[in-house]
Amino acid sequence: MARLFHITVAELIASVDRRLRRARVYFGHGTDNAADEAAALVFHVLNLPYATKSYGRRVSQAQRERVEALLRRRIDDRVPLPYLTQEAWFAGLPFHVDERVLIPRSAIAELIERQFAPWIAPARVRNVLDMGTGSGCIALATAKAFPRAHVDAVDIDASALEVAGINRRRLRLTRRVRLIESDHFAALSGNSYDIIVSNPPYVGEREMRSLPREYGHEPRIALESGRVGLDSVANILRDAHRFLRPQGLLVVEVGNTERVLARAYPKVPFTWLDFERGGGGVFLLTREQLEKARV
Repeated sequence: MARLFHITVAELIASVDRRLRRARVYFGHGTDNAADEAAALVFHVLNLPYATKSYGRRVSQAQRERVEALLRRRIDDRVPLPYLTQEAWFAGLPFHVDERVLIPRSAIAELIERQFAPWIAPARVRNVLDMGTGSGCIALATAKAFPRAHVDAVDIDASALEVAGINRRRLRLTRRVRLIESDHFAALSGNSYDIIVSNPPYVGEREMRSLPREYGHEPRIALESGRVGLDSVANILRDAHRFLRPQGLLVVEVGNTERVLARAYPKVPFTWLDFERGGGGVFLLTREQLEKARV
């Protein structure tokens, strides 16, 4: 980055934007274009809010050097921006993230913000399970959306639960969110829930090999799930009905594996959800539908 004597916030963002576009990095871990990512990087280094009006402010040489250091890692090593800033936003809440966990980006955030309406009456929701919690983003955002509910956040990876613990403390939810190390439902005997929600690993072996380099920084255990990507989802479909209360909901994201899943389970009446802000591959089933389908 050129060592200009005077450079403004706006000029620095424009410079970062151009370099990101020239480098053809992959966007999809919180932003979907170079301009937004450039702004996010600069705002992080300068500790500016996203609603800033300080675009004409001058940037110091030390600040430019910090931007340059992060930008080089973003371009040369293809490190996703949230791992560089160690922050990601989900359902309007800030989360600490690092390479122990997947970067939050699920369309389920929109469903949480709507309190899962119209699929369940919010007043009914007292207990929720987040299967494969990672950073804790789904579990913690759900706890915020349902102030009277208790949430169990399950993950097989102890290091991921350490990150979820950081976020649980920061969001002051230690009393209502329980972190549980478990292989799917193994450690949950006797528990029952109004909602089970999950963004499990669902990438198959072939797709895994074709992913952009940025995904190589995310934990493989949180992405890959067997030959066609259905191993974790199959566990959830098989056992979820035993842990759901009457009229309880199962909500699961399977992303690009949607068609593979539908072919594998032709008798299951999946309801595929639409989202105003984009995204898809999220299905909904009731306990009664799961029992009737005998998955």
